[in-house]
Order: sequence, then C-alpha cells, then structure tokens
Amino acid sequence: MRLNTIRESIENFGLPKTVADLGMRAANRVVRFKILKGIRIESVDPSFLQCNGKYRGLFLDETMLREFAVDPKNGLPTGFLDEALGKGDECYGFLAGPALAAYGWYSTQPTNLELPGLRLHFSNQYVYMYKGFTATEHRGQRLHAIGMTRALQAYLARGYRGIVSYVDWNNFASLKSCARMGYHDFGNITIAGLGRHYVLHHDAGCRQYDFRLQSNGANHS
Repeated sequence: MRLNTIRESIENFGLPKTVADLGMRAANRVVRFKILKGIRIESVDPSFLQCNGKYRGLFLDETMLREFAVDPKNGLPTGFLDEALGKGDECYGFLAGPALAAYGWYSTQPTNLELPGLRLHFSNQYVYMYKGFTATEHRGQRLHAIGMTRALQAYLARGYRGIVSYVDWNNFASLKSCARMGYHDFGNITIAGLGRHYVLHHDAGCRQYDFRLQSNGANHS
C-alpha cells in the first residue's frame, strides 16, 4: 500500500483499522488469509427505490444476459452464466438505453466463491447477493444500492426474510456503504490456506444464519 493511500486510510477509517489492514496484507504474502464479514438486510429503505429516469431497472432474462455477455467489459463470461442460470440465480440490472449500466446477482442455492474450491451455504430463508457491477461511466448514481433495494423488495414479497452477503473485513469503504443501505453485520468467517487447502472458522453469528463455507480438503470449526 502506497504512503498516500495509508494516509487516506488513516484519515477515513482511523489508525487501528489501517494497521490491521496492513497486517492482513502482509500475512497474505505468506499464506492466503481473509476474514469475510457476513451482512444482512431485512427491510426496504424507500429512499433507495428511485433512480435517475434515464435508467430502467428489471430482472434480466437469459436472452438479454447472453447478448450482454458478448461484450467482455460487462463481466459475464459464458462459463459463469451457464453455472448461475443453471442453478436458478437471478440478475437485477439497469439499462441505459440499450447498454448495460449495472447489475447484481441473487441466489437461493449454495454458490461458489471466487476463491477456488470454496462454496458458500446460507439459510433457505434468505437470498444471497453477489457479483455486483456498475459500468465506469454510470458510477455515482447509487445504482448498486437501488438495485439491491428493489431486489430485496421483490424477494420479501416472495416470502424470504431478506438478503445476505459478505464483505472483506478490511474493505472499510464497502462496509460503510453497506451500512448506509441498511445492512447489518452478523458474524465473521476466517479463511487461512495454501492453494486449494483451507482452514475455516465460522463464529456463532454465522451459525445463526447457517452462513458457512465448504471446500474439498478444508478443516472446519
């Protein structure tokens, strides 16, 4: 981390969090080490339902997603789409005219993480939100927050209790943004490992939501 970045982190988040972040980054030079903070949201904030009129929000169907996947900048590789759609995941997105401006994915089934060999499980009373994306030219419009809130409204109407997700423990900016949206943290998952072999620890808060990782060759606690 560069010196100016460290100074900005201290100004925005304080010295203790900055030091902890530096320690975690240093540890990752030796072994893979992450702490995932589980977060949940169960009520709709009406202030996050309206967006700029140039955007149209909707659940994107497979035909639309396949068309957008042709452009690599949309971050929708064929392999990912095949897996996500194959298990019934849904994508709520925003269109700006014919262009894809933003999206987020929602699942009711166990879902693979970007870390190889790890799969996230969670209570069937909740929907898991993952893979949020906003195109560079459309950032600053609160599309992520509005899309998540509209999706939450839809899933609550279907009988789910809310949405769960996770943020890296040291991603302080994202945690702050999630708190503004109405997310509350409920527990941590600690991951340590080499290659595809992990030691996993889930705290009591995670167990309350059946929020857990499974992997081949992992030790669990």
